[in-house]
Amino acid sequence: MAVRIRLSRAGRKKIPCFRIVVMDSRKRRDGAYLDQLGVYYPSQQPEKLELSSAKALEWLRKGAQPSDTVRSLLSREGVMIQFDLLKRGATAEQAASEGDRVKNAARLRVEKKILNAADKKKAKAAEAAAAAEAAKAAEAAKAAEAAKAAEAAKAAEAAAAASDAEPPAEQA
Repeated sequence: MAVRIRLSRAGRKKIPCFRIVVMDSRKRRDGAYLDQLGVYYPSQQPEKLELSSAKALEWLRKGAQPSDTVRSLLSREGVMIQFDLLKRGATAEQAASEGDRVKNAARLRVEKKILNAADKKKAKAAEAAAAAEAAKAAEAAKAAEAAKAAEAAKAAEAAAAASDAEPPAEQA
């Protein structure tokens, strides 16, 4: 029997939630499973992963093969590096400390990504505010120009009226 560690879908329409399960590879995706290792919520921001590292290591030692997605999730949690180190003969403490280091590095990358997204939003909002300010300034300049043009037209009209009111000069 080929045993796989893979995802089993749960959750509602367009709001996925996946169980990380150990099951026979011939079973259907949401079929009966041997053991549940954790839960993965990809639609939450940031993605949420609840995983029993001890159970995952136990099943990996027994020969269970993770799917590509589960391998990625296990790597992010530091389980795959622990498994590899234990296979190579490292002590459990060394493997655990290396796993924790990998997990913390992944967590820091996620936090940095979230901060960058927030900075981009702030920059976009500042850019929009600057554009609105520039539009207001342009509108004010147009209004001032229109007022000057109206004043110049009044002055020209007054000058024309004054020249019409003067009697023509007599010719000698």
